[in-house]
Amino acid sequence: MLPTTILVDEAPRCVVRPTDAKALNRFIRNAKVLLLGDNTGGAITHRPADAPELARWRDALALHEACGGSEDEFFGVPL
Repeated sequence: MLPTTILVDEAPRCVVRPTDAKALNRFIRNAKVLLLGDNTGGAITHRPADAPELARWRDALALHEACGGSEDEFFGVPL
């Protein structure tokens, strides 16, 4: 999948690149408490990352790779 922005109440929270829709749904389900924080009634949605978000994701990936990680091991970055 392409990098995807996770939004809480329409505000971007992080950019992730899941392997498939199942992984995306699992991430949202498992990270729900962390994404919502004190806003327990918030709505979590997702959309394709826009240009600035994609640039931030690519910069974080480059740093991860510079430290010896692989692209397959890199999942995402908070915004």
